[in-house]
Amino acid sequence: MSRKHLLRSERLLETVAECPRLVIVTHDNPDPDAISSGWAIATLLRERAGRRPRFLAGGEVLRAENRQMMELLDPPLELVDSFEPSGDTAVILVDCGVNGSNHLLFHSNADIVAVIDHHQQTGKCATRFKDIRPSVAACASIATQYLREQNIFPSTRLATALMYGIHTETAGFETSHSQTDRRALRWLTGFANPDWLAEIQNAPLPREYFTDLVLALQNTFLYDGAAFCLLPKVSGPEVVGEVADLIIRCKDVAYALCAGAWEADALVSIRTKPGTRSAARLAAETLRGLGHSGGHEHRAGGKIADLRTGQITESLEDELRQRWLNACNVERTRGTRLIAPRDIRQIL
Repeated sequence: MSRKHLLRSERLLETVAECPRLVIVTHDNPDPDAISSGWAIATLLRERAGRRPRFLAGGEVLRAENRQMMELLDPPLELVDSFEPSGDTAVILVDCGVNGSNHLLFHSNADIVAVIDHHQQTGKCATRFKDIRPSVAACASIATQYLREQNIFPSTRLATALMYGIHTETAGFETSHSQTDRRALRWLTGFANPDWLAEIQNAPLPREYFTDLVLALQNTFLYDGAAFCLLPKVSGPEVVGEVADLIIRCKDVAYALCAGAWEADALVSIRTKPGTRSAARLAAETLRGLGHSGGHEHRAGGKIADLRTGQITESLEDELRQRWLNACNVERTRGTRLIAPRDIRQIL
């Protein structure tokens, strides 16, 4: 059989067969989709190639639900500050691209032999194996397909992680479920533990989370369907995305941006409703020349690194607001607060 007629999982196994040492790398601050996908690829390599690759990511696991998933399911993920692969190490990128700036190998000369991803790619990807499917909602669905092709039945822990990974990518108006996503969910249902899923989704939240949430709602302004929220400081980087998730649910909002200062960086999260413009494109337009961005059709994010003062200055806030409104094709008139102080006083 010619190589082009092999199953994708078979082509991946063939690609890495002669590699002396293998490492799986996913994006920084990995989410459930990245964690479960990398875990599944590591399982595939162990079960069908007798390999035991390291599974690495930079940064931290941020959201409360994701930390609960890590504690409960114990995936074989190593969080490291840096990684310099040796000359005989071959890398498999999972849930991130060669040209992305959000993984350990950015600016590295590592031997990247394979990319498995569902994001839209920027630039060329000349790896020996690539399975890049933007039409698939979750990378976990692609990894699940590999397990099915190889008749590998996942453990309850892995199946639960994969189901949660797919759930997080398809919630909040992200791409509609493709056939690959639907097949993966149906298959995983027979292996996953629904009680564990419920426990992950209802992870306990610290009091600081609610402080950030109140401040965010008070600092959200509406401009004819475009919402802009800025937080001078956040208690954790996950807050920025969660605020954007909440604001986009407002019936009067078609586009939502939340920005917040975390340590020395300004983090940005963008959400859009179905039938509107691409969140990834809006992020690129808003942050062009200021920082890096990436994302999906209805969810995107970015970062402006190394703030001089560690805070978002008034001038940077003004520029972000103007760029955002320009990208949304909204005139900068005087915005209205999502929650006006007088409305709160009337209730009290």
